[in-house]
Formats: sequence, structure tokens, C-alpha cells
Amino acid sequence: MFSKELFGQRLSQLRKEHHETQPALAELLGVGKSQISEIENGHHTTSAERIALLCEHYHVSADYLLGLTDDPDPRW
Repeated sequence: MFSKELFGQRLSQLRKEHHETQPALAELLGVGKSQISEIENGHHTTSAERIALLCEHYHVSADYLLGLTDDPDPRW
């Protein structure tokens, strides 16, 4: 089941593993830094287009990012 909290935790973890700042990720997604913070804290989500961009950027599956699986590998 989808959880905004788990989505935010996974996004934060991926961002930190790639040594990116919230402002850098915000720029990539075309949003404000505060929106990244809100997402990582489990208060908001983002659009399907931005989720696809995140998956491509971090090379993970949408199912992983959305918390539907624990396997981060995309099945393309």
C-alpha cells in the first residue's frame, strides 16, 4: 500500500546517497526547495511526471519509490 511517509523516506535516502542537496533536486524537478522538504517529510507527494523523472534520475523503479516493493531495480 502506498505511503507518503515511505515515499519521502526513500526519496531522502536516494538523494543523500547521490550526495545531492534539496535545492539541487528541486531544480531538477522544477519545484521549490520547500516542496522537496514537504515530500521528504511525508506531507506531500508529486506528479506522475516528476515521479518518472526521479526514477530515471536515480535508476530505480516507480514501485520501489512508491513503496510497493523493496526491490529498487527497474524492470525495463
